[in-house]
Amino acid sequence: MGLLDILRKFRSTPQDELRILLLGLDNAGKTTLLKVLASEDISHITPTQGFNIKSVQSSGFKLNVWDIGGQRKIRQYWHHYFANTDVLIYVIDSSDRKRFDETNQELSELLEEEKLNGVPLLVFANKQDLLNAAKASDITDGLSLHQIRNRPWQIQGCSAYTKEGVKEGLEWVSKTVASNRNKK
Repeated sequence: MGLLDILRKFRSTPQDELRILLLGLDNAGKTTLLKVLASEDISHITPTQGFNIKSVQSSGFKLNVWDIGGQRKIRQYWHHYFANTDVLIYVIDSSDRKRFDETNQELSELLEEEKLNGVPLLVFANKQDLLNAAKASDITDGLSLHQIRNRPWQIQGCSAYTKEGVKEGLEWVSKTVASNRNKK
């Protein structure tokens, strides 16, 4: 079951468009995750030197997922993609503990951005299939996610490679977006 199938279950308004921004440090697994969402082959992934976008239209539903490169030289351009974001998905390489401080700093800066104020946040603690991966609960504490008060948030342990945990994270996205749109 892909992202479109999950979102379709919660869909109520025809012609809706959902913009998802996929961010994280380089080598976190963003592009692999994007390809998994689009049901594409993940055997040949190269670092993103800019951005990838996958748009799917079906039954009046348009889903736009923006995957922006995470290299340090590209991060300075992230702000160009913030406008009209419905959901921020932040991907973390759970096995790269030496970069947790760096990812914490980047996520903290993102959460301070005015254009992302109130935007639901899903943190994918990726690469859980690796033996040295930190648990999602440890990452929650390390990133101080419990202190977030200005938006709905969720952390989901996952492996883009094995697809484990991806569906659960996307179900949270679907429910949250549906709930937010029903409140408007």
